[in-house]
Amino acid sequence: MSLIASTDAGALITGESGTGKEVAARTIHELSTRASQPFVAINAAAIPEGLMESEIFGHERGAFTGAVSSRAGCFEQADRGTLLLDELAEMPIALQPKLLRVLEDGRVRRLGSAREAAFDVRVIAATNRDPMTAVDEGKLRADLMYRLNVFSIVLPALRERTEDIPLLARHFIHLFNHKHGAEVHAMRETTMDRLQAWHWPGNVRELRNVIERSVVIARHGWIEPSHLPPHIGAAKPTGHSLELPAHTTLAEAERLLIRTTLERTGNNKAETARLLGLDVKTIRNKLRSWALDG
Repeated sequence: MSLIASTDAGALITGESGTGKEVAARTIHELSTRASQPFVAINAAAIPEGLMESEIFGHERGAFTGAVSSRAGCFEQADRGTLLLDELAEMPIALQPKLLRVLEDGRVRRLGSAREAAFDVRVIAATNRDPMTAVDEGKLRADLMYRLNVFSIVLPALRERTEDIPLLARHFIHLFNHKHGAEVHAMRETTMDRLQAWHWPGNVRELRNVIERSVVIARHGWIEPSHLPPHIGAAKPTGHSLELPAHTTLAEAERLLIRTTLERTGNNKAETARLLGLDVKTIRNKLRSWALDG
């Protein structure tokens, strides 16, 4: 991350929704020489298509119906700082060539203006789609993707890195103690076990919300399993038996055991490794050797 922050080159952050793409972009900004300048983020999926061009390029008064005053676009707002173009693949395809030209020229013209303005902005893009798939589907222009994808950052889903949950939980407890005037010390070990056994479809965003809820309910002392949402707090790891056909080889038994455990943990490789007493790298290497997803 510090290597990327030390440059002004473009970066493309990919990962499922909730994995912390904006947090990663802000971290790059805060580690860079632009840290004291603006960090501006726009979400292409959250802006109506008719307003997208104005959000990016800005507009002058009277440029279109409803433009009662002039407004700077995101490039002007982020001048000398960092601009995050979130959910890039959701940007209207007709607008992408105009964005590419602005990136190439380093100059932007507001809607309704004849004057171009220069800007100095470090651009980071993010998407929850696979970029090459988005290109193949016609959602993202290849030339724009390559222009932004100087550095590629892939954020794995939280279920793929459950070893990060204790650190994230401590951070969120500290954050929400301050926000809600609580005095929670930490989590019980049994509470953490339940967090690490959950498959986290909402990723870090879901974990953040769970910790905030738990801090508000607990108020002080320790977060108990009963402070978690029912679907997480009530779910306890259960024992399972595995029946093997006669004459099963050791290699076949190993493969069946790992695949069955993966199914029971929602394809959570870290949790599967913990339950089987293996290193998560071993699980991934086994899957690759079987031509499965590693």
